[in-house]
Order: sequence, then structure tokens, then C-alpha cells
Amino acid sequence: MREYSAPAVRTVADDENLSDVVWANAERFGDTVSFRRQADSSWLDVTARDFAAQVLGVAKGLLAAGIQQGDRVGLMSATRYEWTLVDFAIWAAGGVTVPIYDTSSAEQLHWILSDSGAKAVVVETAEHAGILESVRGRLPQLNHAWQIDGDEPAVDALTRLGQDVSDEDVHTRRRAVGSGDIATIVYTSGTTGRPKGVVLTHHNLLSEIRANIEAFPRLMEAGNSQLAFLPLAHILARAIVLTAFTARVTLGHTPSTKNLVADLGTFRPTFVVAVPRVFEKVYNGAKLKAHSEGKGKIFDAAEATAVAYSEALDRGGPGLGLRLKHAVFDKLVYTKLRAALGGRCIAAVSGGAPLGARLGHFFRGIGNPVYEGYGLTETSAAAHVNTEHAFKVGTVGRPIAGTTVRIADDGEVLLKGDVVFSRYWNNEQATHESIVDGWFHTGDLGELDDDGFLRITGRKKEIIVTAGGKNVAPSGLEDTLKANPLISQAMVVGDQRPFISVLVTIDEEFFPTWKQQHGKPESATVADLAGDPELRADVQAAVDEANKFVSHAEAIKKFTILPHDFSEASGEITPSLKLKRNVVSKNYAADIEALYTK
Repeated sequence: MREYSAPAVRTVADDENLSDVVWANAERFGDTVSFRRQADSSWLDVTARDFAAQVLGVAKGLLAAGIQQGDRVGLMSATRYEWTLVDFAIWAAGGVTVPIYDTSSAEQLHWILSDSGAKAVVVETAEHAGILESVRGRLPQLNHAWQIDGDEPAVDALTRLGQDVSDEDVHTRRRAVGSGDIATIVYTSGTTGRPKGVVLTHHNLLSEIRANIEAFPRLMEAGNSQLAFLPLAHILARAIVLTAFTARVTLGHTPSTKNLVADLGTFRPTFVVAVPRVFEKVYNGAKLKAHSEGKGKIFDAAEATAVAYSEALDRGGPGLGLRLKHAVFDKLVYTKLRAALGGRCIAAVSGGAPLGARLGHFFRGIGNPVYEGYGLTETSAAAHVNTEHAFKVGTVGRPIAGTTVRIADDGEVLLKGDVVFSRYWNNEQATHESIVDGWFHTGDLGELDDDGFLRITGRKKEIIVTAGGKNVAPSGLEDTLKANPLISQAMVVGDQRPFISVLVTIDEEFFPTWKQQHGKPESATVADLAGDPELRADVQAAVDEANKFVSHAEAIKKFTILPHDFSEASGEITPSLKLKRNVVSKNYAADIEALYTK
């Protein structure tokens, strides 16, 4: 199949915008708990009515500060309640939100604020304020800055500033915004070059929200709960938060994954949304714990049973023997794994990178299906997604409502529909290169099956062509390697080389246990043991496993263990954990060369 369309379920009216739902919820469901705010070790309820009042107060402050309809306002913060509050307030004031990752450097912050022409910015911490101050002299258009954790917190400062602005002034402003107006400019984290500003309208995001509700009726039931922990500057996290709020799902925020298990335990969400690395860590952590406690054989058998059970679901259902085995392991193992997600989690949604079929089968087999999806910033988050009633592990699902997918002659995935952006900000050349004859060229390679399910096979620009002329998509090999608990990151190399090799980094959390299991000195670093025969043997086993899924010409022939993990600070990965291959290639040029000369 070369093309597949999913019809729109609900159209977006010209006079709608994203702020409407704040007052719709407050007026019709005012006592509904829209949010639970983290306060020390407890969670405090925020009703729909309370939230609307706070949004109104902050929006008044923005009007008082001179923000006009269409003005851009930067928002630099980790994931927290105030992020969503300020986002809706900007829309209520007729403004355009410009998200900025809280880990951004001074130059990244300067580029985004200057390119977008932001008139104001809200930052989170004193450190952010310091970074802003270092570049503010080069931002003549920036008139205001507020700090969420300042001496006078941004929400309080803006509410005080707007105390003389009437409610009707805000409502008049927000009602003037139509669905075709710009809602946000999201700068792609970018694996090469400067980030591009993706222009998304209210129509784009409202279409995404409605398609998500249609795709996940069970998850998006009013009264369910979701804990947001991905960066809200990432379009996936933001789109799901907007969807959940619209569906009257109770939302919580937590700024990172460091205390995620504890936060999941106290918040107890109905579902979670994460990138594959989070699910890999849940799986690897459980496996590590079982093996360190002498229960490794039980866990491995339970894992194999879960995968077999899930695979059987796609072949007409498991037989009696497998069902009995599954029931035993459900009591012994799976209930504990589900407890790690809070105990009430019925499913999860994954995006941002490929999950891998084995992990997909594992989580479905333990009773927590992970619905893998696919999309980009340019598609307002998900353009494809697996759902409860249309689910194929190893694919990213069918197109969401109102979206059409086409596979070009060279295998590139093309998209068209209500969620697809129309242009990049201040970048006509990039727009013309990406949107051709109404189709957005994603840069990803994929295949459509006869049922309209999409499988992503690689990235067009990342295809490696060996010296022998063999085309190799590195992502499949890398994803299989990263499923091993010992391996944190992997980057396949071999362009114009005689064979395929890979750079490997060791998982810092698993490494101490590995050393203990193999009798290595506790103080030994990865650099100390990079040539250790046992460590290399275990990495080789992971390489051998990855090679099972490719031809001999595509197989990894050599590897090197790097002394340090890739990091955002070194510029080797983006905030959304995508590899910056050009940076890694430059930083480890000597290591790559050694693979082919020694």
C-alpha cells in the first residue's frame, strides 16, 4: 500500500481557539479537579474554576504589560503546573507561546527569542534569569521578563500587574483569536544546524486534541489521571497535556524522571506518556533488581512468557498452557512491574523514537500496553498512533483522524492533514523544501502494510552507504542494542567504509551492578574497563543479538566502548534524546578511524 487516509471526526470552527476550553470547563464542570499540584510529599487539588481564575489573572497582567494580539512570549521552564498555566494565559491574552527547553544555553535562548521577536519571556529559575541577562543586551525587542521562582513569583507579579484590567478586556481579546491564528512557534531541537521555528495554529492543535480523544476514548475518560514528566517544550508532552485537560483528565506535573518512581507511586496515574528511553529504564531496572536479588531466572522466564503471550494475541490468542503460565507470572512478577507505574496505570503512550518490538510485546504481555505513535513538531505531535482497537506491535499505527500518509517512490513518509504545519517562521527556503505540492516531506523512511499501519524503517539523511554500495538504516540496529541493560547509547557508523561498526556507551546505572557481578573493582570507571574481555564479551553478545535482524552486509563487524555517555551538555544529544550524529562523529573521529585502521 502506498497511501492511507483517516477521515476527520470533528471539524474545527473558524472562531475557535485553545483558550475556550478553560472557561468551558470552569462554567460546566467548575468543581472538577483539573490539576493536582505537587507540594512536598502531597498533591493539592486545583479545580477547573480555580484554574480559570488563575489564567484570567495572569492574562490580565500580560495585557497590562502591553502584550498585543499575535505578540510572541517566551516560556523557559521545566515541567511544572505554572508552565501550563502561563501557556493558557498567553493564549487568553491573544499571544503566541514560544517554548524554550529549560536546559538551553545562552546562545540557544538568544536565537529563539531574537528569531521569534519575543516581546516578553517567563523563565523559571535564578540560573535561567542569569542566562537571559547575559544576552538581553542583544534583544532590543524584549520588553519584559518574569521569573516563576523569583522573589515575587511570575504568577503573582503578573496577577498584581493586571489587577486594574477588567475581565471583559481579556475575554474580548481572546475571542478575537480564530483557529487560523498562530498559537505557538516551537523550535525544533535540531540534530543539525540552528533550530527552525515551527508555526502551529490553534486549528493544528485543536485538530490534534480531537484526534487524540478519538484515538484513546478509554484513556481520555473524564476523571482519569495523567502525570506529565516529559519537557513541555517537547510537542508530544504538550499535546497530550492539552488533550488531557480538554478531556477533563486530572493532570499532575513533575520536572524530571529522577524521582519518577516515587511520584508515580503517590500520584497513581491512569496512564503515562513517555519516550522509549523511559520504558527501557523501567524494564532494565526491573531486570537488574531481579538478577541482583537472585531472582533472575524467574524474571527471565516471566519476560519470555509475557512476550510470547503478546505475540500470541496477534495470532488468534494464547493457548491454555500459555494462559496458565501467564496467570502464574502475573501474580509473581507482573503485578510488581505494574506497581512501578503507580498501580493504577492501564496503558502508556510512547513517541519521539522507535520503541522496539520486543519491548512493545513485553509491556503488552504484562498488562500495560504501550501505544506507540509517530509524529514530528511539524505535525503537532502524533500523526500516527496505535490504539486499543487498532494495535500492531512494531508499527506506529494508522494515521490519526484527518490525516493522510503516502509513501514516496524512494520510501520517504509524506503527510498531509489538519495537524500538519503550514510554514517555518522566517524561513521560506526551509518551508519550500519541506512542503511540496501540499505534502510534508518528513525525512523519515517507512512502509505501509495492507491495513494502513506504518512502520518506520529509518531516517533518509541517516542512511549509511558502505563502500560496497549497501544501504544501511542505523536506527534498527541501535534500538536493539539499547534494549540491552548494559548499553545506554549506540551510534552506528560506516558511511563509505568497508563494513558497519558501532560506538557504544555503558549505562551508568547498570555499570556498578555489572562490576559487582563480575568481580571488578568498585572504583573502576568505564574508561578503565573499556578493553576488559568480560565487558567486551557482554557488549559483543548484544551486538550478536542486533545482527540477527539484518543481512550479513548490514551486520556490525566491530565496536568500541566509549569512556563517557553521550550528553546534552556536550551537544551530542538533543533535549528530546535524539543523537546529533555530526557532533558525535566529530568528537569521536579518532575512535571511528581506529575501527577501520587497527
